[in-house]
Amino acid sequence: MRNHNAVLFALRSFSLVPLVLLLAIAASSQDVKSFEKRIAVKKLPNGLTLLVMERPEAPVISFYTHVDAGSVQEGPGTTGLAHMFEHMAFKGTQEIGTTNYLAEKHALEKVEVAYAAYQKENLKDVGRDPAKAAQLEKAWKDAMDAANQFVVPNEFGEIVESQGGAGLNANTDLDETAYYYSFPENRLELWAYLESERFLQPVMREFYKERDVVMEERRLRTDSAPQGRLMENFLAAAYMAHPYGRPVVGWPSDLQSFSATDAIHFFHKYYVPSSITIAIVGDVRISHAMPLLEKYFGRIPAAPAPDPLPTQEPPQQSLREVVMHDQSQPVYMEGYHRGSFRDPDDAVFDVLSDLLSKGRTSRLYRSLVRDKQIAIGAQGGGYPGIKYPFLFLFSAFPAKGHTAREMAGPIHEEIERLKKEDVSDEELESVKTRAKADLIRSLGDNSGLALQLGLYQAMYGDWRELFHQIAHIDAVTKADIRRVAAKTFTEDNRTVGIIETGPPVEAAPPGENKQAEKGAQQ
Repeated sequence: MRNHNAVLFALRSFSLVPLVLLLAIAASSQDVKSFEKRIAVKKLPNGLTLLVMERPEAPVISFYTHVDAGSVQEGPGTTGLAHMFEHMAFKGTQEIGTTNYLAEKHALEKVEVAYAAYQKENLKDVGRDPAKAAQLEKAWKDAMDAANQFVVPNEFGEIVESQGGAGLNANTDLDETAYYYSFPENRLELWAYLESERFLQPVMREFYKERDVVMEERRLRTDSAPQGRLMENFLAAAYMAHPYGRPVVGWPSDLQSFSATDAIHFFHKYYVPSSITIAIVGDVRISHAMPLLEKYFGRIPAAPAPDPLPTQEPPQQSLREVVMHDQSQPVYMEGYHRGSFRDPDDAVFDVLSDLLSKGRTSRLYRSLVRDKQIAIGAQGGGYPGIKYPFLFLFSAFPAKGHTAREMAGPIHEEIERLKKEDVSDEELESVKTRAKADLIRSLGDNSGLALQLGLYQAMYGDWRELFHQIAHIDAVTKADIRRVAAKTFTEDNRTVGIIETGPPVEAAPPGENKQAEKGAQQ
């Protein structure tokens, strides 16, 4: 697991010995026991988990809602739907964002009927009638215009902002969808109402308008971005079976076809209380907050938990390579399959990532950037998720005058060092010290705490695992590092992705190749 929301930046300027002393002083206020006194966790009868932490340093409360539903849960033809529903969660409810919900509901039903009719004709492989498709498309768009008459745009966000809310946002990735923001301490009940309402009675208003917004996101971040295209193709090559090989934003054809009906089905299947964990940190009393939260979130009906994902990625048995040619910054990356966050060697990979990538003393920076001066940046770490077996990814950006393929040799030199040579005592101790410092930084503000506690409670079933991670890293030995490197970083387990600057090199006809070979021999 990676720590986020780093604070206490002054720690970075300390030398190793003062930092160790500082960590020892901080330990008394940052250990598990001190947190246990201020944290309460409760699982409601419907299955939803609540975590509340009293932290009265400032009159602010931060909220983090973790939904165990990411793009991995999407089925064929609906890639991008998890991200799409995240957008919908800001569109309001049956009470917020509408001038007349009963009339709007009837109008939205007509939109879905019209869209289904249009899609039925438009997606025909044989016998498609262009004139009929155009007529049905107009009927669908007219139905949308009729439904939009009842919309109060952005009312959910405006309520939050008008009441002093800050940082209203969300994100979707392969493993989860998360919603978060902060309120003044006297707005706890307002938050509980707003957050529970959007998961109790969401409305798919302006769905197709928002779908166009997501399409534009894809064009901006992937279709028009060489590195985005490389990553999409790289993951598709690395994963032959598992959904980690699909883009979170979705494939273009799916974004142009799935419906609001699909989105509400996704919601009812995956946004069930047992898949939701909520963390609240700030100027709040547990004795007051818990009954209030139960009142609002207890309204959400219980539902069956989704089935576990059955698909597993088969072992990779050969080198795979993706090469793109583009007038852009060249890029080199290579990834190796590894276990999930529950793998017994997860902490060893954390140590490897730190050794290779953390700061200007890291091995990849020293080798490729400082000493050989062939790259402007290089790193290694986990990607693209953590819940299921994922990749340990190396990447490097060549300096001017150097090619992407030149990065492979120095990276492999560092990999072989890890396999054959023990890391030094100083290197290993530095990694373990930085892990402790990173933990302290992550606990420095309400929003960072809410994210960390909520995420660990959701992923591990116990927020205390946040602190246990340090013990796991402390237990990593030099022999562990050699063993894991040798087991993981093999050629048959490698997928390579490259951007080479310039147009594709066209292969010459066979006859011309033979002539060129003959000339070269002469």
